Amino acid sequence: MITGLDHFVLVCPEIGAATAVYESLLGRSADWRASADGAATAIFRLENTSLELMAPDGEGPVADRLREIISGEGPGLKSLAFGTADISAAHHKLTRRGLMPSDIIEGASTNEIDGKIRKWTRFRCADPQTAGVKTFLISPEEALRVIDVPAGSATTLDHIVINTPNPDRALGLYGARLGLDLALDRTREEWKTRFLFFRTGGLTFEVIHRLGEDHDPAAPDSIWGLTWAVDDLSATHARLTDAGFDVSGQRTGRKPGSTVFTVRDGTLGVPTLFIAHSSR
Repeated sequence: MITGLDHFVLVCPEIGAATAVYESLLGRSADWRASADGAATAIFRLENTSLELMAPDGEGPVADRLREIISGEGPGLKSLAFGTADISAAHHKLTRRGLMPSDIIEGASTNEIDGKIRKWTRFRCADPQTAGVKTFLISPEEALRVIDVPAGSATTLDHIVINTPNPDRALGLYGARLGLDLALDRTREEWKTRFLFFRTGGLTFEVIHRLGEDHDPAAPDSIWGLTWAVDDLSATHARLTDAGFDVSGQRTGRKPGSTVFTVRDGTLGVPTLFIAHSSR
């Protein structure tokens, strides 16, 4: 049913400034720029997903809602859009599984860079059924093409991190209802964390539950952070240092054979790591 994470959305106050930040951070230009119906967007296409920046543009209900989100919650990661090859079958299955999907609608966008048009169909699951994380299923008419990118740029999204106050609810949502592959369920007492790892479309959903904290199990989940994969971590570290980002030193990652570093600021509030694997 789900083929991967088609894209995820980072809501930001102003599209031009945010696009410049992420072009510098990822070491690559945006692949798609568009503005319509009160929202401006910029999309970065990676090998296994896309990052979509979204900002209010002009006036209208959508622009007002985006400004309301930014004012109340701050900029950050707000939505997940899973890909599917059969939108009707996915709608039927998720209706049966109680996710209360909206009607299927059509959408289209025109790229301001080259004038190309892309079309899709999609629906949204009910927020209360997805632990408060805005969750869509989408079937693009044609996938965005991955272009050649410079050395030291991000190639894939290694994993996306979701905080949950209720790991059993997360197991039910991401595993049983959405059908992602549960690869690991492990508690690490030394880190005071329970980790749930789900796999889909070549990336990992790392759902974390912090032990020892006073959680309300009915509280919503939140999309927390991102780890970008690169082929040459040292080149990326040097590039970001030269660009003025505050980066940590390189260190051994938790994944066997991995090396990572942290970007401490300049990411629009998104906790961010870069990772390279020795097998690459």
